[in-house]
Amino acid sequence: MAKQQPPTETPSDGLLREPPELRYKTELEHLVETDDAPRPEGWRLSPRAVRTFVLGSEAAAPGKRGRSKRGAKAAESAVRRKFHGDDAMVDRAIVTLMSNRALILVGEPGTAKSMLSELLAAAVSGTSGLTIQGTAGTTEDQIKYSWNYALLLAEGPTPRALVPAPLYRGLAEGRLVRFEEITRCPPEIQDTLVSVLSDKLLHVPELAGGDGVVYARPGFNIVATANTRDRGVHEMSAALKRRFNFETVHPIADKGFELELVLEEARELLGGAGVEPTFEPDVIDVLVTTFHDLRNGRTEQGVVVERPSAVMSTAEAVSVAFAAGLDAWHFGDRRVEGQHLARQLVGAVLKDSDEDAKKVRQYFDVVVKQRSKKNPHWKSFFDARGVLGK
Repeated sequence: MAKQQPPTETPSDGLLREPPELRYKTELEHLVETDDAPRPEGWRLSPRAVRTFVLGSEAAAPGKRGRSKRGAKAAESAVRRKFHGDDAMVDRAIVTLMSNRALILVGEPGTAKSMLSELLAAAVSGTSGLTIQGTAGTTEDQIKYSWNYALLLAEGPTPRALVPAPLYRGLAEGRLVRFEEITRCPPEIQDTLVSVLSDKLLHVPELAGGDGVVYARPGFNIVATANTRDRGVHEMSAALKRRFNFETVHPIADKGFELELVLEEARELLGGAGVEPTFEPDVIDVLVTTFHDLRNGRTEQGVVVERPSAVMSTAEAVSVAFAAGLDAWHFGDRRVEGQHLARQLVGAVLKDSDEDAKKVRQYFDVVVKQRSKKNPHWKSFFDARGVLGK
């Protein structure tokens, strides 16, 4: 089967945030060149290579039957793990995208649902850019298509006057379409997907003849995300739910692993910002332990604490560590300490909530104070509690 050519890519110099198809361009090109496993029509990589791209070389699919030595060895070399979570869930997600059903990733905010959808789209279609951002103001033309009104007035409804939106392009080009925060959209907007997912086509009633129908090319599918905290805001209809397979993305439960991940990601972000503050693992342990305690509502020693309503995710912990590193570099002695974590915790956790502020202050008074008597990093953290207010 002929390999699908990747889309034209623009240079990544100067981008504030690179999409995965640019950030991991070398890995993707390597996988495309060395991947000789069977692949679905319209896919840029085989399912096995997609798995390797997302989970890394060390998490190669169990059992290597069906692959040549060349493919097994070459396609799995020098590929880093990008998603840290349930490997079996990733396998199921990839299988779903090969099927006639769409995929929706659900879970708490900050559990890397969007990142996983980006990685899957980049690996399968070569681009993660066909994205619909769900909000209360999302309209049907932002999903399907709109019109160049100057051409519309001059020529009437013609293919040249049509401006394709992500769903139109995904169908026509045979690519994955990402629908972020789908439950933030009103039900009537969500349900524009029902007929598309059922019939695999999109009607353009303004155009006559063959131009009035866009048929899905092989490779088309939808991967959506939804936060469990938004459940009930705009519940999906039963008809739409039937057309999706639901996969839950859980927070990281292993504190030791989360510590390594936060430290690694924070250092990478700080390196990209051109700063290299001193990061001691024991300092990051203060941050990760705090997040685990507040997320679970209980410390490792069994002390019950009140859980704030704010998201205590790994992504938020990375953001706090990144901000603390910038704080220490520009306003301190370039060594990250507990006080820097406390200052940056305010914006990440409190979110203008008086109740959350009370809960965090109580955590400091009961838990952090006790730990500060035995550990200098916890003491620095506790001494900066004044930023939490009174």
